[in-house]
Amino acid sequence: MTLTQNIAKHFREVHFGGNWTSSNLRDQLADVTWVQATTQVSTLNTIATLVYHSNYYVGVVLKVLRGGPLVGKDSDSFAHPPINSQDDWEGFLARVWREAEEFAQQVEKLPESRLWEDFTDSKYGNYYRNLHGIIEHMHYHLGQIVLVKKMI
Repeated sequence: MTLTQNIAKHFREVHFGGNWTSSNLRDQLADVTWVQATTQVSTLNTIATLVYHSNYYVGVVLKVLRGGPLVGKDSDSFAHPPINSQDDWEGFLARVWREAEEFAQQVEKLPESRLWEDFTDSKYGNYYRNLHGIIEHMHYHLGQIVLVKKMI
């Protein structure tokens, strides 16, 4: 396997399973209802907000991997659309899974030399740092999702 294929594999595993932590987003969310996903526990973010926030950056980086500009604002990363039904929740998750798979496919296509190039601007570091940052970010919020789910 190439380095980019390994990075894509690692990204898929945090979403769909097979990583050494034995925890992944799809399995953790499989039995979460829309009511649970939108339930506020104290001052913590809801599960829906944490999923949206994590996936927001996947979408931002995915646009760059497709050849587009880097467009995103931290202030927008928590502002998810309303989830008022199970259909809303399931539709939202379907989008998360689609974007995750496309993200992994785009990473697999990258030539390894691209990993060491600036990610749109030198102030953001290289592609390698940003791709791993997305994975680390997902693991971080996956832990929060698990804790909030247990509290509910």
